[in-house]
Amino acid sequence: MPPKHLKTAPGLPETAQADVTDTVQIMLTRLRTQGEEAARDYARRLDGWTQDIVVTPEQVEAARKQTPQELQDALRYAHDNIRAFAEAQRASITEFRTEIRPGLIAGQRLLPVASAGCYVPGGRYAHIASALMTIATARAAGVRHVTACAPPRGTGIDAPTLFAMDLAGADTILTLGGVQGIAAMAFGLFGGPAADVLAGPGNAFVAEAKRQLFGPLGIDMFAGPTDVLILADQSADPARVALDLIGQAEHGPTSPCWLVTDSADLAKSVLAHIAQTIATLPEENAAAARASWDAMGEVVLCDTRDEMLAQADHYAPEHLHVQCDDLDWWRDNLNAYGSLFLGEKTTVAFGDKAAGPNHVLPTSGAARYTGGLSVHKFLKTTTWQEVTDEALLDLAQATSTISRAEGMVGHALTAEHRMADLAPPPLKARA
Repeated sequence: MPPKHLKTAPGLPETAQADVTDTVQIMLTRLRTQGEEAARDYARRLDGWTQDIVVTPEQVEAARKQTPQELQDALRYAHDNIRAFAEAQRASITEFRTEIRPGLIAGQRLLPVASAGCYVPGGRYAHIASALMTIATARAAGVRHVTACAPPRGTGIDAPTLFAMDLAGADTILTLGGVQGIAAMAFGLFGGPAADVLAGPGNAFVAEAKRQLFGPLGIDMFAGPTDVLILADQSADPARVALDLIGQAEHGPTSPCWLVTDSADLAKSVLAHIAQTIATLPEENAAAARASWDAMGEVVLCDTRDEMLAQADHYAPEHLHVQCDDLDWWRDNLNAYGSLFLGEKTTVAFGDKAAGPNHVLPTSGAARYTGGLSVHKFLKTTTWQEVTDEALLDLAQATSTISRAEGMVGHALTAEHRMADLAPPPLKARA
């Protein structure tokens, strides 16, 4: 029989996306025409920020001193892992040269973009780890100049976040959030080069700004609210499953958290643990988690693990956590997720903060067609080709035939003209 929902997600009231789209369009138009003046005005009106936009070396040093040594060490540990994984990704793709047929040589080059803009969100929490995920990955790809921005929190960018932005290798750091921060990086305001690629998570206005700017420049992906799906069988610990769901639910009311299981006993036990698990959080975190679970939480009961797998591929979650027996089977058969977390020891928070694989991941089902942020987003895979006499005749004839069939005579003539390169030179008349 079909999977049964033991808890459904009522969802949230529809948001006024049209208002977001219109607001962002107006802001980008003004930022494009008025530049730094408009950016400063938005910073003042929206964030209460009236001081310098460009962060100085002295401010970076002050942030380092304000960051506890234990946190510095943790961020260096995380940075080393993130950088090492990104470098391994870079090494996994190579340039090559191949002779397709005698005289027809082609190849591939991997060229990093010249400049990148990395957005580090603020909001309810200080997203310190996001600075490492975006900036360090761009650096590992070989990007020559990385501009990063983050919204002010009180007297400026949160000190540990600023420390992390510098640790990861940002060349220019801007105290700007929201649409104005995205625009400053896209348009090359405040002394930095215009970004070729924009990366990093953000709120609905940030995501919409990236969407509207996409085309002349690249973006990592269209990102929506974060989500998590846990696959658990009878071997899972229900208290731990509940904690892992609520740990992600603290992102807030727009973040879905789903449990898919083939064990009715486990499902009922997890549901019984939810309220007491939420109660262990500080008040603000608990309120966010409760809102997420009430509006966006689901528990789906299946008959078999094949049905569980089908449900996971249907949801295509950002974070997919498997707490089941036979982890190899799940790893080999799951097909749609942003990042996969295998086993009860591998909490999603490890990937969010310090494990190494990137935490900027596809949401809202986009994992059906794309993966997360990687060095690939900052690299251009370009091709080249060269032809010698050995391949020229056959290649020119095929090109001419196809071009004339398409009605593209100019293309055909460029190929046919080169056939003359193979004709023997005219004999010289004897004296």
